[in-house]
Amino acid sequence: MKRPSIRRPLSAALLACVMPWAGAAPVQNDARLIGAINAYRAAPDSCQGLRPAPAPALAAQAALARVRLEPGTFPEWALEQAGYPTDKAEVIHVGGAPDNEAVLELLRRQYCRSLLDARFTDIGVARSGNDWTVVLARPTPPLVLPQQEEAGRIILELVNAARAQARNCGDRPFGAAPPVAWNTQLAQAALAHSNDMAAHRHFSHQGSDGSESAQRATSAGYRWRHIGENIAAGQTSPQEAVEGWIESPGHCANLMNPQFSEMGAGYAVSRVRLPGFPYWTQVFGTP
Repeated sequence: MKRPSIRRPLSAALLACVMPWAGAAPVQNDARLIGAINAYRAAPDSCQGLRPAPAPALAAQAALARVRLEPGTFPEWALEQAGYPTDKAEVIHVGGAPDNEAVLELLRRQYCRSLLDARFTDIGVARSGNDWTVVLARPTPPLVLPQQEEAGRIILELVNAARAQARNCGDRPFGAAPPVAWNTQLAQAALAHSNDMAAHRHFSHQGSDGSESAQRATSAGYRWRHIGENIAAGQTSPQEAVEGWIESPGHCANLMNPQFSEMGAGYAVSRVRLPGFPYWTQVFGTP
């Protein structure tokens, strides 16, 4: 008899490739197996020699059982395509297991920590013959961002706090720089570019119309001698966006440039990726 086998969870560093099940349609979300897994979470007897704490029951989600994830798949991206945006997911493949009992025994023996992880809230199971895929996940929490004016105030305060201290941007040393002042025209240019990136779901200093940051500042009515722009995507707060700019040598150099005396910023959220994917733009200028 062929022994059941199990493959390790897929790495989030790999590329996305969603593969449908071949052959007959799989059996999805078998209530008996999910019930057995939840019974184990409610009263775990042991896990790798330890007695773990109980975990809440997992909810069966059709989206998690909809696709098969092969090696080379980026789990979060594949699940998003299946209609389930997630910030934490683990995918386990089992081959050669003839029934629910064999699958559960293998999972408990080798992946008890994953089965008992209280951070997971949902589960999807698909079976094709003796091949099984178990997906454990939690949905991405709703994105909550401050209003534009408040986000701009936060970014300005954080930028000026950073400029007040000497620092290295990569291998370039910068002394402390004077604070920058808020400029509504630069903020208008920044918001326009964030809206453009979110609408077209692209990430570039070049706009969808071919414009560059200097042209966008001019179109907003800003008469400038020097212009600089920082962009970011995916950060879920103004603080996270500024931290990312400070850690990136090129963005940090813009932020610390003593030639700049004014700044504007704005964000927009793409609804293509639910529940939202933010794009951030920060424009520095010297009038």
